[in-house]
Amino acid sequence: MNSSFKTMLAVAASALALAACGGSAEVASPGEGDFGNGNGNGNGNGNGNGNGGNGQAAADCPAGFANVGTMANGTLRNCQLPQQINGALTVPLRAGTIYSISGRTAVGTDGGVDASASTGTQGILTVEAGVTIFASGGGDYLLVNRGSQIYAEGTASQPIVFTSRQNVEGATTENSHGQWGGIVIAGRAPQANCQLTAPVTCTGQVEGTNAFYGGGNVNDNSGRLRYVQIRYSGFEISTGNELQALTLAGVGAGTTIEYVQSYNSSDDGIEIFGGNVNLKRIVINGADDDAFDTDTGWRGGAQFGIVTQRAPNATSRSAGFEFSAAPASTPLAQRYNSQPKIANWTMVGRNSPTDAHTVAHFDTGTKATVVNSVFTSVAGSKAGCLDIADADTASVNPVFNSVFMSCGISYRPNNATRSETVFKAGTNNTANGTSTLTAPTAGVTIANQSLTFINGANEAAVTPFKASSVHAAFVDTDYIGAVKNASDTWWQGWTCGLTANAKC
Repeated sequence: MNSSFKTMLAVAASALALAACGGSAEVASPGEGDFGNGNGNGNGNGNGNGNGGNGQAAADCPAGFANVGTMANGTLRNCQLPQQINGALTVPLRAGTIYSISGRTAVGTDGGVDASASTGTQGILTVEAGVTIFASGGGDYLLVNRGSQIYAEGTASQPIVFTSRQNVEGATTENSHGQWGGIVIAGRAPQANCQLTAPVTCTGQVEGTNAFYGGGNVNDNSGRLRYVQIRYSGFEISTGNELQALTLAGVGAGTTIEYVQSYNSSDDGIEIFGGNVNLKRIVINGADDDAFDTDTGWRGGAQFGIVTQRAPNATSRSAGFEFSAAPASTPLAQRYNSQPKIANWTMVGRNSPTDAHTVAHFDTGTKATVVNSVFTSVAGSKAGCLDIADADTASVNPVFNSVFMSCGISYRPNNATRSETVFKAGTNNTANGTSTLTAPTAGVTIANQSLTFINGANEAAVTPFKASSVHAAFVDTDYIGAVKNASDTWWQGWTCGLTANAKC
């Protein structure tokens, strides 16, 4: 039995004792994946997160949950959430307990575009720090409808984990993905398929679901996600109709999304459809399609993000950023275009064999502002760092300031002239730099990705742009990129898969 597993067992025993006295039931080290197989073999696969495993299953489930037996060799009671959650439901952290969803699990019913005229039923789902919720198949996903809310607030030491049954059972590897649906949040903020003059109407249907999104409330509040991992998610319902790790559809600026990790999604890590939601401290590892995808007019901001892309055998045209504005069939002058504000992101692209893969792709009139960011790809990749894909996008004058690029090809060949013109119009930009990014000192643990996301000398030499002038939610930094140096550890503890002692 290895020393790390012995430590987990010791912590587990202490946690169970504490739970009996009303204390914390945390079992594993922060962000780890030991779900308590109870087999005692110390296989090191990281099969759990601290819900009282390696001990005795709870005798029953909390009120409002279905008792569907035990798992992990009888060490965890499986308590299933109802498929329809109306009113308030709390998922409590309990010793010897793990939670699951089955099928379409909806929080509330659709409340429509107007809160004052809502005919839906509100649901409020609260998930306590340290809880693990798993799903068993591609048709299993969590949906928060318009007018309802989710409060999933972990901590740096007790993140909330949404994952797959296979992960709980220890049957996942670094290449596993697409084992359940994901999380979908629908709100009442504007999007491209809304009529925003009275009476406000919206016809947008969330990809991969039968839920609707959008409305006229820029500051709509769908709740809070903080210190949350979403593992092994994403599922193709049909061609072009997929579930992502996290889908934010018409989500307003009153919603909090920060310290969220997507790990090994079979589609996008995060996809945003319209809305005004802001994101902060985001980690996306191993997405099989795009890491961060936007459609139908997102007008929010995102600061501090780490992206490490999956290896080259993944879906064509997968990008770190895939930013689209609205249906191209709408004339540009009438288009509700996306206006993303981006600061302090570090994106490590894949070793792509073709130019169809791009680290940062912008199309259909996306008016982006990107500052203080690093775009790079591994040696030998044919992926361009930047792609301004069409004349519509060039014409709205996207802005790049203090952006450092280090790719074998600076611009996607098909659109190199257009992309170069836009990029060179900014200030303190580096088109063809030499990456000095480094990996965490604890070791690279994702074999199919490069985890070099910590600034080195060349990145540190770039003069940063004043981020607060781009978006009111941004803070100013004295560095570009997501991680200033090895002492900058905001991404540690609550994530998994980035260091040797925090496996997924």
